[in-house]
Amino acid sequence: QVQLVESGGGLVQAGGSLRLSCAVSGRSFRVDAMGWFRQAPGKEREFVATIDWTGASTYYADSVKGRFTISRDNAKNTAYLQMNSLKSSDTAVYYCAARSGYSGTSSRSSDYNYWGQGTQVTVSS
Repeated sequence: QVQLVESGGGLVQAGGSLRLSCAVSGRSFRVDAMGWFRQAPGKEREFVATIDWTGASTYYADSVKGRFTISRDNAKNTAYLQMNSLKSSDTAVYYCAARSGYSGTSSRSSDYNYWGQGTQVTVSS
């Protein structure tokens, strides 16, 4: 059974940083593209960032470009989201997702078949 477990969320002041981790178990992680999405209260889930299986190709939502960095360590079956210069508008539940069997990036949530349970990020102003 495939499991994705996020960690690293929490409460941080505006301008601060957090690093989210997503540990994948139950299948080979190396060939899957990974993505991060978020959902704020009362809003739909939105794309944040994606990375291909090699780690060489990344793509970001305009709202986080230049502040967030997605990365992965295939040896550890783990993806990361480094979040800097956090704003109150970044407050949301953050989800990682795996695009099983596909190596290329995607910003569409429907392209991802495995999801984590989410981790709360709260940015106080």
